[in-house]
Parts: sequence; structure tokens; C-alpha cells
Amino acid sequence: MTLGNTAPGSLTTPFPSGYAHEWALVDVETSGLVARRDRVLSIAVVTMGPDGERTGEFSTLVNPGCDPGPVHVHGLTRERLSGAPEFEQVAGEIEALLRGRVMVAHNAQFDYGFLDHEFSRAGKSLPVSRRLCTLALNRRLELPTPDLKLGTLAAHYGVQQTKAHDALDDTRVLAGIFGASLREAARLGLALPLVPCPPRQNARFAPSPPKTPCAYRNPGRLAEGGPLVQGMKVAITGETATARTELVARSVAAGLNMVGSVSRHTSLLVTDDAVARSAKARRAAAEGVPVIDEATFLRLLGDVRPGTPHQDPAVPAPRAPKRPEPAVSTADKPLVGRRVLILGGPHADAAAARTRLVELGGSAAVNLSRGVTDVLLLAEGDQDRRMARVTELGLPVRDAGWLAGAGTTDAPAPAPAPAPAPAEEPSHPAPLVLPRGGVTDLPDTAQQWHLTANWAPPANGEVDVVAFVLDEEGQVTFDEDLVFHGAPENPGGTVRLLADGPAEQTITIDLAALPPAFHRIAVAAAVDGDMTFGDIGAVEVTAAPGGGDAPLARATLDAATTERTLLLAEIYRRGPVWRFRAVGQGHDFGLAELARGYGVDIAD
Repeated sequence: MTLGNTAPGSLTTPFPSGYAHEWALVDVETSGLVARRDRVLSIAVVTMGPDGERTGEFSTLVNPGCDPGPVHVHGLTRERLSGAPEFEQVAGEIEALLRGRVMVAHNAQFDYGFLDHEFSRAGKSLPVSRRLCTLALNRRLELPTPDLKLGTLAAHYGVQQTKAHDALDDTRVLAGIFGASLREAARLGLALPLVPCPPRQNARFAPSPPKTPCAYRNPGRLAEGGPLVQGMKVAITGETATARTELVARSVAAGLNMVGSVSRHTSLLVTDDAVARSAKARRAAAEGVPVIDEATFLRLLGDVRPGTPHQDPAVPAPRAPKRPEPAVSTADKPLVGRRVLILGGPHADAAAARTRLVELGGSAAVNLSRGVTDVLLLAEGDQDRRMARVTELGLPVRDAGWLAGAGTTDAPAPAPAPAPAPAEEPSHPAPLVLPRGGVTDLPDTAQQWHLTANWAPPANGEVDVVAFVLDEEGQVTFDEDLVFHGAPENPGGTVRLLADGPAEQTITIDLAALPPAFHRIAVAAAVDGDMTFGDIGAVEVTAAPGGGDAPLARATLDAATTERTLLLAEIYRRGPVWRFRAVGQGHDFGLAELARGYGVDIAD
């Protein structure tokens, strides 16, 4: 264990005004990736004052009392950890360093989640009210780097890295990256992605134990007088003479697919409610779903016929990410290479301008970043608070005629070739820009994929990103396959929600671990209160492999005006291939009705 207050490696210039907080930079090494199951093996904390000076550092190994996991990654063996203190023995010192400070980490939700669980096991509350993720901050900056991994950012900012996956060295590197990132954010006038944190994880939000999806395809509805067939979707409502848990267990063992809600895909509903008072019974009547009583169901359960198993598609060999070149000449796409921020105008006009921009080969930004090459002003765009920063940066400011003249002799000239990247920053292809409805194959499904949505921070209200894990009929298998802020991962842990900013949220998907019963993951956003997506404006969605790799594809979606929910994107199977589709379909109704369409009845 080390503990000091010597302010090692102080920054040469203070943090910018307006970005000054008390900070606690944190890194943990762990026995695995799942906070509710795995344990912290080592932790380091570097504290920094509002002026950017480092005021102290602390690090210790932690004896987890379990297998340390991937030793080849972190180098922490049972022998090295055997004499280390248990977490509860150092929790008080860590608590003192975190209290009253903003917690900073690279992929902060990961570190926060592990500390939250460790403090809970020690009978304490994690004293963090706000956190900041340097991965999210640098993603918003749009740096000219091939990825946003800690080592890559260290090379970009000129920060020396001595020993990767060592908690103390990683935290010292993080301190250098953080200071440089704050100064770049200040130059662009970006708001920091500070995330409010709950006082402690609520046990009722803990993920449910993993459930096994039904191994058989749905054969359809129960025929009158016919037998049950493996794979049939069966819902139960009302009181049952047989204990509900026993009835469900027997049905699952027979190969039936027990579902919590009724939809047009439900094979039958089991109920003794003759007057159809429950929501499930009313829905079954509306959809024409067969209804049988418990006694009949138990009789049929004694002779369930064989079903058709789900076929696991052949897994294609991993391919290197491929970003296709434009299929047309730059004369037809004069804005290839341009990243344009559109300010002002009614929502419909701004949406039309962004659509036209993509048609001309450019991409639309939703925030001011290093990647922005031009600013397009629509009506009252000069009143936007970002215009002062645009002027300081010397960015070209265009009017509406700039897009209107494209394709004529007055069309915008192609963007100039970018300056050669420094030696430590390998060049990398720009993301493929997809229009609404655009599709591209995912080239490497052996690793996790990250779907990130970001938008301009609203003055009031919040936007929530959710994911539905769906079968071949576009329905959830379990209610818990709705992933949202209250239940941020599905039971199998294959789909997770990461929230690291008021204007950015990410859904991570482990495609290689998804059972063959799952065919599609739909990602949507919903607004609260009286807001609509016309108030929010454009939402950008990117698809990227790994945790910090550059995006493969991006789309700026503007389909919604009065709508309160917006289907952003889908990742779905097409034979052995997984594909990404930018959707952009809006709905006037709220999240509850959207969920009902996927087979989750939130109110029932």
C-alpha cells in the first residue's frame, strides 16, 4: 500500500476556469468484468484540486478471497494477493479520498460499479455523487486517433505510460490525459459529461439470475383440440391451483416458452378467469389468442410434441473492419470529408438540411468538436451560444445557400485533405456515414459492439436509451430482456446499458455470447415530461467494436418532431452475419407503449 500527498507530476498549467472541481481519479483491476459477481484486486486513487494540482495518491492490492481471474492481463496471482488487506479494511481510507470529489475514470461506469458493490459488501455507501468518464469526454472531442484506449490517448497527449494494467500507473497516466482533455474541452466550449450517481445500488435493480431461452422455435398457436408443441409461447394469468413456480418449471422442462405478456405471437393463454378481467386476458381476446383453463393445460402438458430447435447459424471467420469507399465520384458527393454543425432554424428545416448534407457525402455533427469542419447557419443560428466559440476557432460559417448550390457550378469545393497525422497517431478510415434506413455488416462479431447515442444537452428534461433483446418474431423472451436505467443489463449479461453523460448513453452487445434464440437487438430513446424529440433535435448513433475503438459507422437521425420515443438502430442476424441498421423511426406515444409492442407489458 502506498499513501502520499507530495503532488507527484503536477500539471504545468491550471485547469480552465469553469472546469474546476475537486477530483478523485480512480483505476481498479478486477477478477472479471461483472461487478455483481467479480471482485476488486487492486485500486489506486489520485486526488487533484480545482487548479489541476495533484494533492495526493493512494494505492493498494486487495485480497478478494476468490480466484483472481485473468492473471495474464493484470499479473496479480493468488500468492501476490494473499497478504493484502481485504476491501473492508481499506474502505475507510478510500471513502475519505472520494468524499466531496468528482470521481474520474476511463470507462467510469465500470470502476463505479465495482466500487459500488465492494462498498455495499463492506456495509458502507459509496460516497460519490458525481462521476466523469474520460472515454466519453474524449469520444465527444472526436480526436484524430484510431481508438480511445488509455494507451492511445497517452500517446496522443504525450503522457508517459510505464506499465499498462497497473492500477497506480494507469491512474497517473489518467491524470495526464484528464488534464489535457479538460483543456481541449474548454477550447471547444464543451460541457463536461458529469453523471449524477445514486447514493448506493438498490438491491431491487440488481440483474436477475440468468435464464435459459427456450431452445425451440415457436410453432404458432395451439390448434383447437390439438397438442402442445415444444417452443409454443405460453402465458398464464390469474390464480392457479398449482403453485405458479411449479407450473412454470414443469412447462419449461417440457420445452415450452413461458412468457410474461400476451402479444399476437402468443400460442395460448392459461387462465381460469372466465370473465376476462386481467390485462392479459383482454389482450388475448383482442388478438384472438387461444385461451384454455389450468386443468386442460395440465392434461396437455403430459404429452408435449417435439419442436424444431433453433439453429445456431454458421459463424463466419472474423474479418478486419471494412469501411467501403463512396461508390460515386466526388463530383456527385462534393461534401465527402466534411463534418458540419447545423445551428438554428425550425426543426423541420434543420432536419432537411442534415438529410441533404448526407446525400452530398458529408456528415452532420450534433455538438461542436475537433472533427467539425464547417458550421451552417439557418434562421437565428447566429443566436446559438456556440457561435462565440465557432468564431474563436475560425471555422467556416455557411448560409443555407451553401447546400442549395451543391451539384451546380457553385457547389462547395471538396474538403481539403487532412494534414498528415503525427507519427504516434496512425491514420484510420473515417466512419461510414449511413442515411436513415442505411445498413452495413458488422465485420467482427467475436468482440463486443458498442452502440452509442449522443445529442445536444437539453436545457430541461432527460433522454433515456433502452434496448430490447428480441427473438425471431421481434418479441422479448423475458420481461428482463428490456434493458434500461433501472435494469442496466439483461439476465445473461450479454446486453448492457452504459450511461456516462447527460447527453450520451451506450448499449454494449456481446454478439458471440448471445444464444441462437435471439435474433435482434433494438435500441431506442425516450424523453421524459412534456418534451419531444423536436425539442431535443438530432440524435447521432455510432456503432463501434471494442471498448474504445473508432466507430465503424455513424448516422444522424432527425426523423422525430412531436414524437416522444425514437427507434434509433437495430443489430440483427442475417444468416451467419450480424448487421447494423440506422432506423430513426419516431412515435408520439411513450416508452410503455413501445415496450408493449415488443412483448413487455410494463403496467401489468
